[in-house]
Amino acid sequence: MKRFTSLIARGLIVSCQARRADAMYGSRFMAQMAAAAEQGGAVAIRADGHEDITAIRDQTSLPIIGITKNYYPSSAVYITPTFADAAEAVTAGAHGVAIDATPRVRPGGAKLDTLIDRIHVELDVPVMADVSNLDEGLHAERLGADAIATTLAGYVSECPPPAGPDLGLVRDLAQSLQVPVVAEGRYQTPAHAAAALKLGAYAVVVGSAITRPHVIVERFVSAIKRRTG
Repeated sequence: MKRFTSLIARGLIVSCQARRADAMYGSRFMAQMAAAAEQGGAVAIRADGHEDITAIRDQTSLPIIGITKNYYPSSAVYITPTFADAAEAVTAGAHGVAIDATPRVRPGGAKLDTLIDRIHVELDVPVMADVSNLDEGLHAERLGADAIATTLAGYVSECPPPAGPDLGLVRDLAQSLQVPVVAEGRYQTPAHAAAALKLGAYAVVVGSAITRPHVIVERFVSAIKRRTG
């Protein structure tokens, strides 16, 4: 199995995902987004689902961190909740897998340590653990996760997430862990990304600010309305 740092260089990881309501929804569009990310200098792609991962694999030479979003009635965990979901991403061409590493109950009562071990042994790829706080990051590292990402910071509690990224969590994880820290979640500007790297992040994942054009347009429209009110 490749080490996470051998698979993915320091820098920008672009998350190429779209919701069904988005105008850019579909594997063809996501593959082109990934190609544009590669052209711009991204070091890796984060992608969801068999169709998108396959299309992106065929379109770019960048490593892919794969996820499978799957919604189970018995669990709030939806980012690669089960081993079958992880296997689907790897079969499609993912070079590594990201999983929800919060302590929430997983479908069928599956255990996080078992999931990480099976991905390592049976799929032979590194695991990036998506966490929401420092304790979860420390726990995921102890269980063998190869990298820790701040993806779920602000999204687990019932309170609405803050407007900007959780740079404090990036700092705390970088000071406490031996494995790479990946900053993710509400990184909207180059300044946000640079700040995370300065605080010790190995890489930064940016999604909506790059690959969801209607969100970018909405920000411009909102700013113009505030000025012209």
